[in-house]
Amino acid sequence: MLVKEKISKASGKEELVYTDYEVRSQNAMCVNESTLDRPLASNIKYAVLGIFFGIVFVKAEIVSWFRIQEMFRLQSFYMYGVIGSAVVVGMIGVALIKRYNARSIEGEKIHLEPKRFHKGQIYGGLIFGLGWAVTGACPGPLFAQIGTGATVIIVTLLSAVAGTWVYGRFRNRLPH
Repeated sequence: MLVKEKISKASGKEELVYTDYEVRSQNAMCVNESTLDRPLASNIKYAVLGIFFGIVFVKAEIVSWFRIQEMFRLQSFYMYGVIGSAVVVGMIGVALIKRYNARSIEGEKIHLEPKRFHKGQIYGGLIFGLGWAVTGACPGPLFAQIGTGATVIIVTLLSAVAGTWVYGRFRNRLPH
């Protein structure tokens, strides 16, 4: 159910704003955002995990432009196997979180909100896949690719940031 509220601006004008949870979750807001106040030093564990994840990506050749091109040319099953394995592990993880009411590392309840299908997801997926095929990179391994010395990927990183900004700027006019 969509809920609109009138918000008065400092200029004296009123604006209708969607305040419904479903609308907010569609706008890529973090619905599981932590409310705990932690010092920056406590995030070191996440930096270590990210570095480890990047090393695994490099060693498994997931960040290899050649592997990605093999996948899009249907010349190798390797990347499909990696992606398929990740999907299966993710499904098992979500099922376990739901079944055992798992909590985050800090003890907060994890709430998984069901998502509805929208035609914009098709358009977004096609644009994402096209960009992935052309550049040989998706957002996950961008930093790992840069870390291996493929500095040309900085252009892809800046393009991803620009694309995110453009989406945020025009999302109200896009199909959701």
